[in-house]
Amino acid sequence: MTAQATDGEPELPTGQSGDSVTGLERAANPLQRLIQQRLRERSWSYGEVARRGGLPRSTVYTLATTRNLARPPRPSTIDALAKGLDVPVSMVRAAAAESTGLHYYDEAAPGQPRSGDQERELLIASIDELSPEDRRHVSALVESLRKKASGEQADG
Repeated sequence: MTAQATDGEPELPTGQSGDSVTGLERAANPLQRLIQQRLRERSWSYGEVARRGGLPRSTVYTLATTRNLARPPRPSTIDALAKGLDVPVSMVRAAAAESTGLHYYDEAAPGQPRSGDQERELLIASIDELSPEDRRHVSALVESLRKKASGEQADG
């Protein structure tokens, strides 16, 4: 038996309130956390994500509620889920891989703590989806911000 959304809110396991979503998310795998975060941010239901991505609602529900994935979703499912969640495909691919036990390890810059910041991850994941011209614009913006930060540090 599955829970049904009656008011567009994401379904929660029986006996759970919206206040305990944070606790549930801590126990969830990365793909579950990504799906739940986007549902909450956009006030979407599983059905809305499914419709946007062209997936069966049951697929979105299963990916959002299955804690231990035996294998990553198929590439076409990952592509459709990314479209439905309105996030870069690479972000869904990384979350799905990590949810099946594959982990990406990257080094933090010297003196910088390893960040779990999703904005940072979104920026990194999105860069491959930009046109070469847009990447040049982003690169120029980043360089400008770095120079500004360097100047502020020298003044302070």
